[in-house]
Amino acid sequence: MILELELPQLKHLNLTYLPKIKKLLYIIAVSAPFTPNISKLSERIGINRETLLSYLWYLNQAQLIANIYRDSKGITRLQKPDKLFLENTNLMFALSPDAINTGNMLETFIVNQLKYQHRVEIAEQADFFVDNRYTIEICGKTYGYRQIKNLEKAIIAADDLEFGLENKIPL
Repeated sequence: MILELELPQLKHLNLTYLPKIKKLLYIIAVSAPFTPNISKLSERIGINRETLLSYLWYLNQAQLIANIYRDSKGITRLQKPDKLFLENTNLMFALSPDAINTGNMLETFIVNQLKYQHRVEIAEQADFFVDNRYTIEICGKTYGYRQIKNLEKAIIAADDLEFGLENKIPL
């Protein structure tokens, strides 16, 4: 409904681009955390770079995807997102139930849970930097602390972990 009714009416989206946008959503769904190369992506789905950036912004506003930036203080609409996620994991299962990457699913879940009340950015030494304060690394339960050992206020969010300990929390 968002793609076929709301975006065309509210953002004057050309309906001929609808299959290309659906293809874009599928590419995001099956990618293992998707770091976009805007030029290659625009070529692959058949629209120009500026139109693609606009569509990414519209899809983010429509809450179909989450555009995550390394530094979200600038004019983000004009920037290329550093990573793209579907808005929630349910969309992953709807768009590509047979091609879900576990790492992408875990990161999508964290972004979905945090982005409404917190500023989520791409971290330098881990996966995410939240509210200019917390560094979060997403991993499996056997993952060690090597990647975040020298960071202050760093958290490991681990999959398949029942109980947290110190700065390692279950997903």
